[in-house]
Amino acid sequence: MPRRHLRVAGAPEAPLRAALRALRTELGVPESFPPEVLEEAARAPRLPSYDATDIPLFTIDPPTSTDLDQAMHLARRTGGGYRVRYAIADVAAFVVPGGALDAETHRRVTTLYFPDERVPLHPEVLSEGAASLLPDQTCPATLWTIDLDAEGRTEATDVRRALVRSRAKLDYAHVQRQIDAGTAEEPLALLKDIGQARERLEVERGGISLNVPEQEIVEEDGTYELAYRAPLPADGWNAQISLLTGMAAAELMLAHGTGVLRTLPAAPDGAVGRLRRTAKALRIDWPHHVSYAELIRSLDPHRPHHAAFLQECTTLLRGAGYTVFRDGVLPEVTSHAAVAAPYAHCTAPLRRLVDRYSSEICLAAVADEPPPDWVLAALDELPQQMADGSRRTGTVERECVDIVEAALLKDRVGDLFEGCVVDVQEHQPTVGTVQLESPAVFARIEGGAEALPLGERLRVRLTKADPGTAKVQFAPA
Repeated sequence: MPRRHLRVAGAPEAPLRAALRALRTELGVPESFPPEVLEEAARAPRLPSYDATDIPLFTIDPPTSTDLDQAMHLARRTGGGYRVRYAIADVAAFVVPGGALDAETHRRVTTLYFPDERVPLHPEVLSEGAASLLPDQTCPATLWTIDLDAEGRTEATDVRRALVRSRAKLDYAHVQRQIDAGTAEEPLALLKDIGQARERLEVERGGISLNVPEQEIVEEDGTYELAYRAPLPADGWNAQISLLTGMAAAELMLAHGTGVLRTLPAAPDGAVGRLRRTAKALRIDWPHHVSYAELIRSLDPHRPHHAAFLQECTTLLRGAGYTVFRDGVLPEVTSHAAVAAPYAHCTAPLRRLVDRYSSEICLAAVADEPPPDWVLAALDELPQQMADGSRRTGTVERECVDIVEAALLKDRVGDLFEGCVVDVQEHQPTVGTVQLESPAVFARIEGGAEALPLGERLRVRLTKADPGTAKVQFAPA
């Protein structure tokens, strides 16, 4: 599921770079890998016996990405329906359980994304080299084969270790142009057919996919402007293939009686109420008879106010966690509220620790064998480790947003803005959070002697904007 995407276009000025460096230091973010970890990452992997290099797989990623977790091939089935082949980087082929690399990944948990750089989960020699599904490189993978009927419903699932070889590295804009022009060959053209079929099924079961735009801070002549890159339809179709695989993984785990699910309870009323106030601040009409899912599907991420609202909708995903079960004793909660079905993380092992374990459990389930001992030994501690990693990721995200928004507003201290109070502290009603209409940013507001008017529009004055301390603050005008 999506998180807020944030990057700085161009070369950020020195104060912003310094603030981001200071944030990494403050959070204890590791900057390099120990020599023994690099040595292990450079070792040759354990190769599977099954050769699937004849399947002409392709990847779809941002143009500059080189840590490629997934590659696919799509085909029609004789008699109707589709066959999805989805290769996932087999990180376990490179990692020795209990070794230095294994320990380092448990320390890092996830790849961390900053506006100016990323801090990878695995050394680049592995994540952007031998384990990445780069074009014309033979490498080990877990190869999923999922058969769908004509409506896109899953009929059969298989997963096995295989040698694979991607033929092409495609990007979303290129894919969209080819499909729109009708020049895409069938394996790629079917991405639209299957993606739209899965989107219809998502609506049917009550699921929600957030087409979260990339938030971009554009630097020009020492000043910053806020812009958004709206996702293309191809982004959503590609995401549906990943969701399909995560749902298939969850079903395998539940049927086998051991696994680790990604679960999310329904959003509390307070969170939805805050989101309604955000919609009001951004002048988005949300009648009370319109459900959250209906509203999301009506938004156009190309419109800046809609894009800003979609960014804030990711707050409803903050209750997500990992639920472990074993020995056939199923957990009370097995579903992910946004997916509206059982779901597991298994498609991004280069960037997320838990996916390596999910893949092993699914491989064992298909083989009707117990998972490896090293998987079972780590299973109970995984949810807490992933929770710690998710909190670190969330902190990075929030602090980076504060830093870049401070940079965006640093020359406008004293200016007036239109906004809406979306949150007020329960025990200190003169302090809360304001959502500006333009630029569409959140910030702290302190109202002096009177309680802030929750949910009301008001004019506010910028009183502080310091990228060095990541502080932005307003007061009622």
